[in-house]
Amino acid sequence: MSMNDVSFVRGNGESVTVGAAAIAKLKTALRGALLGPDDEGYDQARTVWNAMIDRRPAMVARCAGVADIQQAVNFARQHGLLTAIKGGGHNIAGNGVCDGGLLIDLSRLRSVRGDPLARVAHAEPGVTLADFDHECQAFGLATPVGINSTTGLAGLTLGAGFGWLSRKHGMTIDNLLAADVVTADGKLLRADSKENPDLFWAIRGGGGNFGIVTRFEFKLHPIGPEVLAGLIVYPLKDAAAALRSYSKFCQNLGTDTSVWVVLRKAPPLPFLPPSVHGTEVVIFALCHFGDAAAGQKAIEPLRKLGTVLGEHVGVMPYCAWQQAFDPLLTPGSRNYWKSHNFTELSDGAIDVVIKSIGELPSPHCEIFFGLIGGATTKPASDAMAYSHRNAIYVCNVHGRWETAAEDKAGIAWARNFFKAIAPFATGGVYVNFLTDDEPDRIRAAYGPGYDRLVAAKKKYDPQNLFRMNQNIRPPG
Repeated sequence: MSMNDVSFVRGNGESVTVGAAAIAKLKTALRGALLGPDDEGYDQARTVWNAMIDRRPAMVARCAGVADIQQAVNFARQHGLLTAIKGGGHNIAGNGVCDGGLLIDLSRLRSVRGDPLARVAHAEPGVTLADFDHECQAFGLATPVGINSTTGLAGLTLGAGFGWLSRKHGMTIDNLLAADVVTADGKLLRADSKENPDLFWAIRGGGGNFGIVTRFEFKLHPIGPEVLAGLIVYPLKDAAAALRSYSKFCQNLGTDTSVWVVLRKAPPLPFLPPSVHGTEVVIFALCHFGDAAAGQKAIEPLRKLGTVLGEHVGVMPYCAWQQAFDPLLTPGSRNYWKSHNFTELSDGAIDVVIKSIGELPSPHCEIFFGLIGGATTKPASDAMAYSHRNAIYVCNVHGRWETAAEDKAGIAWARNFFKAIAPFATGGVYVNFLTDDEPDRIRAAYGPGYDRLVAAKKKYDPQNLFRMNQNIRPPG
């Protein structure tokens, strides 16, 4: 890009012009690229998973390493710029990109190094779940991460992270051993149980409020390389009885087995009759880690909840199961979410769900209940920033459609369901599922440790440079 003066937006919303000399100095200092709106790669850098987000940063620092991250942070701080941090770009609220500010793009930092002897993995901040699983499964190892392989590992982890393995091995952050963090002053700190323990506490659930993690260090567990997994599908007419039986089934379910519930219109899955495609269904998605025969025995009650429309359950590679839902979550669609935590699936909650599935505004919309519990409930609620250790189900109202003309109906549907089911929820919420129109729920997301998070924010980011997140504001 040619070096001219550039107009930016500051963190406080004011405009500021940064001179050509300062821009040229930053460009020279970076090993990666510095991109403006006319440069090749700019549109790719500013594009995120949720197509409802269309923002144009003034410049993009496409970082090639830790030194680049430090240079970009120093530049942003010195000029008081609105700053967004993009890892995988999967955040539903679109916090990985900003209008008029500086985008620090980490998406090319995708190295993963697995150590099979120590059972530890080191990962950079642009790593996707697919990257991570691929490298770790080379040694038959894994750690709990999410269920969509294009998700960025960094954002998932900083918000707590959960998936199929969580009942057995906890939240993603329960397996985080250490992290390297560039803080707002441009310094690189190690955060673990001994070095900067207050920072380590805060980043495990406090999001990107305190700095940019340049390296994650995770504990790994023997998993796979094959697991028993698949889907069992019922019609909506069986949903009430099936969900009530499922709720009881989960109370005695061993932690080797995870079963989630998805309610939606049936996609054209090859094991379902064509007559079922597009009809409202209840899908039990399951995974068993361990002996396949034991897994089949554990899930047998799920085959007796009504009239099975179709089943596809068998032994498959763990990585394949981790990517099984990718076709329903491809980038480029418009997405709007609402979320609640639950300690149980009560009859009242089930009634609300069934009513809402009968009113779906788009064939892509769904409601799911991710079963956690087990190992996720073991740490104390104040052991780290993530405090929702009583959550057994995490519900996500996944509004999804193709065109802006559908926004009004889709958003209204999600909000109506969210309001109707609230009396049966805990009041807590998984921070990674918050949209950008829920500032009133930030305290609920961070929970009773919020004041402790504010203290960490004051120490590590007193000017709130890292504000493009579910923001914890420093005092003053």
